[in-house]
Amino acid sequence: MKRLALLAAVAVLAVSGIAGAQQATRTGPTSPDLAHGRDVFARWCAPCHAASPRLAGTMSLAAKYEGRLPAALEDRTDLTAPVISLFVRNGVAWMPPFRPTEISNDDLAALNAYLTAPLPRRGAHAPLLADEMMQRSGAQ
Repeated sequence: MKRLALLAAVAVLAVSGIAGAQQATRTGPTSPDLAHGRDVFARWCAPCHAASPRLAGTMSLAAKYEGRLPAALEDRTDLTAPVISLFVRNGVAWMPPFRPTEISNDDLAALNAYLTAPLPRRGAHAPLLADEMMQRSGAQ
């Protein structure tokens, strides 16, 4: 029953656009020392956790935190490297665990550095894969 209530809440948030209210406006370049972590985020995390209210991970966190914390992982300032590593390696709910053959220990360290850095150093949000594909194809 709780799962049904959670799914209903997520659907309401997605339709009403409330989940999108969690997005922070971020611009500028990513600090060079965080670029690799941003790339890891864009490849492995952004498909579910980017700053878009229609992504499964972002919707789930919007429902869970009810506006108390940002739903997009890139906008969070409370994450620690041990917590990020725990979720990446073990998964949670429908998020799968990622093996070191997928996200290497070096990549995970870079991801931790990116997601724990101050927001201004992270720069603009990582692009969504769909956006990147459109840019590569020349379509706008």
